[in-house]
Amino acid sequence: MHGLRIPHNAFVLVGDGEKALFLRNEGDEVHPNFEVDRTLDQENPPTHEQGTDRPGRMAAPVTGRRSALEETDWHRLEKGRFAKDLADRLYKRAHAGRFEHLVIVAPPRTLGDLRGQLHAEVRSRLLAEVAKDLTGHPIDRIEAILTDDAA
Repeated sequence: MHGLRIPHNAFVLVGDGEKALFLRNEGDEVHPNFEVDRTLDQENPPTHEQGTDRPGRMAAPVTGRRSALEETDWHRLEKGRFAKDLADRLYKRAHAGRFEHLVIVAPPRTLGDLRGQLHAEVRSRLLAEVAKDLTGHPIDRIEAILTDDAA
């Protein structure tokens, strides 16, 4: 499916907006062996559990009619903040020379949030972006899916 060749010591970020696995390839391009470097979890309850206010209302300037404003999606906002936090962590690690190659695996929306936050130093080390949600998969299955070993 993906057939990536991930070099030894490459960094692989697998995230979904609420959880992230930072993996390192302790194997080589032919026989990857991902080891967990760090995990992050963010508690992010649904919007209805976070927001207590009703949506606001606004009067139209000419007619004076009132209409409801869209309710804030607090859950979605937190996912965006989590992506920014991941991008900041990646930058600190890249700047400290902790990785030379990076693969990011995330659902399309999270990948887009993350892509917009990545520093140029991190982008220069990016080998691949994979638009898939693999956070619930075991490590060996992530290896297989990314490298086509019995995917």
